Amino acid sequence: MEKIILEATERTPYVALDHAAHHMVMRGESYPEDAAAFFGPLQQALRSLLDSPDGDQLVVDLELSYFNSSSAKALMNLFVLLEQAASEGSKIQINWRFHKDDDTMQEFGEDFAEDFEHASFVLCPLQDA
Repeated sequence: MEKIILEATERTPYVALDHAAHHMVMRGESYPEDAAAFFGPLQQALRSLLDSPDGDQLVVDLELSYFNSSSAKALMNLFVLLEQAASEGSKIQINWRFHKDDDTMQEFGEDFAEDFEHASFVLCPLQDA
């Protein structure tokens, strides 16, 4: 599987999914016109990675400054895949990065973290430069 890179647009985040490195990054704002069209292929690629023989570990770095409700639902769908893989023995770590003064993103991270039992969901406050 090749590396997937989606450059950020005005309405979608930067995404990099590197199968060989067992790493995914999503950074920016997410309010696409069609969340299913944006997140669907990403979900399929993630599922393929997790179902592959070397899909036994993955680190996901998320640093979103804004997302709308359809993106939140799509993120939850991705999280379900990650949690399922972790429940089956894969080592999954999700790093939820947010600026230390962004209470909204911190609260979203705390809410998402409650849904994880098997995967590691880590809240990572960032210092402003």
